[in-house]
Amino acid sequence: MSDDDYMDDDDYELEYSDDQESEPDVGLENQYYQAKSSKGDGNLKEAIDGMKKVLELEDIPGEWGFKALKQLVKMSFKLCDYENMLVYYKKLLTYIRGAVTNNYSEKSINAILDYISTAKQRDLLRQFYEITLVVLEEINNDRLWFKTKLKLGNMFMDCKDFVNLQSIATELRGACNSKGPEFEARMGNQLLEMYALEVEMYSALGNNKALRAIYEHAIRINAGMSHPMITGAIRECGGKMHLRNGDFAKAHSDFFAAFKCFDETGNIRRILCLKYCVLTCMLINSDINPFDSQEAKPFKNDKEIIAMTGLVEAYQNNSLREFEKVISENREDFNKDDFIRENIAELLDNVRIHCLGSFIKTFQKVRLSYLAKYINVDEEKIMILIKRLILSNKDIGFKLDEINNLLVRIEDDYEFGEKQKFFQDNCDSLMNAFDHLMSRGVIKVNKPKTRQ
Repeated sequence: MSDDDYMDDDDYELEYSDDQESEPDVGLENQYYQAKSSKGDGNLKEAIDGMKKVLELEDIPGEWGFKALKQLVKMSFKLCDYENMLVYYKKLLTYIRGAVTNNYSEKSINAILDYISTAKQRDLLRQFYEITLVVLEEINNDRLWFKTKLKLGNMFMDCKDFVNLQSIATELRGACNSKGPEFEARMGNQLLEMYALEVEMYSALGNNKALRAIYEHAIRINAGMSHPMITGAIRECGGKMHLRNGDFAKAHSDFFAAFKCFDETGNIRRILCLKYCVLTCMLINSDINPFDSQEAKPFKNDKEIIAMTGLVEAYQNNSLREFEKVISENREDFNKDDFIRENIAELLDNVRIHCLGSFIKTFQKVRLSYLAKYINVDEEKIMILIKRLILSNKDIGFKLDEINNLLVRIEDDYEFGEKQKFFQDNCDSLMNAFDHLMSRGVIKVNKPKTRQ
């Protein structure tokens, strides 16, 4: 379906108010479809004139005038005639006070706002949302008011206007608190979408304390058949929160859940969440290849995921040089994503530690300067990495000799210590036996004669 057909009137059944007992005006109907035919032929100017004629013929605001105004808004948007588009839209809003049924007007207004949401003119969008909210508040349409507030909030989120977004979040929460549990139960998915918006905001701001509180509340909400996009957004931000807190297992679980949600809708964010899954697998030191799963396997050779595939292969092969090469060749792409960029240094250190753990297995003792040269870092950095290696793997079998700048296998040190202990214990036993025999007179020791 083309954008032009997105909100065609044929998408909705024509509804009439209870007081409309007469048949719809045939002249208005014919004029409307004649104008719509011109639009279908690509003659927008003629179509606009035809829809204006519908309004001129209409004595009392009703269905055909409402439908004509919808078409005028849509065609003006397509022609980038935003000034007239706003004029038509304001007139259309006057019809929702009783000229058309509540259900029909609500669906139509919501469709129009979705249709124009692709506009890059943020000020224009904001104006559309705000004049809609004023009218909806006047006629007490809480449900559509809530939806429209969410659209305005999402616009602020897209342009990272967190000051205004915070104000929207406060208003939405205030509406829920003032109208009570029944309102919350009635809002269903819209309530969950509010939480998703707050979760994204606090995630972008790095406010983990507020994020955790909203996230934990959101995942407990039973919104029935919630839209996968909403659930995906919440899980993606939850994964980022868990990763920043060092809870890699929960982060991976949330990222993979988000990936499946976005994959279900065919949304491009599935690729991003799959990248985060790969990132988390390496940070968690997992030997499992994330592309082995049935859901992720089809994306292994996707052009946007190939770089991450290369990282996984280098990691599992303990090839630090290849890993660094992949990072170097794709640094620009990695830096485009703030979250990947903030974790890339930690990821590189993790791979260095992993490679060190494999490399030192053949040594009895090794100088730190040699290890630093091997992984191309300075001696201060190698000291940090070795300490992290020992702390993360108590069975590594090495200890750090900071005085001599050596990494020493613990087994050698243990064997030497055991020999010393055995020798000392035997010496003590011999001396005790000797003293005992002397005390009983079994052994006599002659005193050396003094020379005259």
